[in-house]
Amino acid sequence: MQPTEKLLEYLLCFVSEHKKQRFDQVLSYRTRHLTLVLENVFQPHNASAVLRSCDCFGIQDVHIIENTNTYEVNPNIALGASKWLTLHKYNSQAINTRECLLSLKKAGYTLVATSPHHFDFSLINLPLQPKTAILLGTELNGLSGEAFQMADYTLNIPMFGFTESFNVSVSASLILYELTKRLQASDISWQLSPSDRLDILLSWARNTVRKSDVLEKNFLNRLKSTKSE
Repeated sequence: MQPTEKLLEYLLCFVSEHKKQRFDQVLSYRTRHLTLVLENVFQPHNASAVLRSCDCFGIQDVHIIENTNTYEVNPNIALGASKWLTLHKYNSQAINTRECLLSLKKAGYTLVATSPHHFDFSLINLPLQPKTAILLGTELNGLSGEAFQMADYTLNIPMFGFTESFNVSVSASLILYELTKRLQASDISWQLSPSDRLDILLSWARNTVRKSDVLEKNFLNRLKSTKSE
């Protein structure tokens, strides 16, 4: 057994059987085949609601681009969703869109920009065979020109009223509902790999167990000491 597996086994000793069963149940629906990218979204209500939707629909990774706005979470809206997700923040430069999207392309993701005005695909016919990253921007300005230029496709949610667009949290929910439903009904291998499953479960255990950092440090020291004997 590898050290990470031993550590996970140890931390799970402090987790109730009911919670461990819940972990397994949720993990069976988690995916990294589909991910969400949020560019410059800053309203705490919407930012938090998006995370909540990602958790509910089984999306593990959220990529957050902070250009001129800082991504703030309202805990009353998110209801702890962020502790179950893997958040990737890009904020080291003045403009971080390119860094984020290049890293996703390198990881094999097809980039799909959302737009109310023009589109290549709708929710019902967007190809899902390649790993897919859905790009969402602010309600006022939408995605940046650079995001559209780097995207492989554009996606549209049909609307039939006078309002030009849904807000970002509603858009995320509608998109994720339809795409995860299609994904789960397909023959695509969308579930987590064994290594991803292990890493995520360890993260959840750390976030669940009280003073897990102290327990982990003591356990690893004992493990190291045992090896040296």
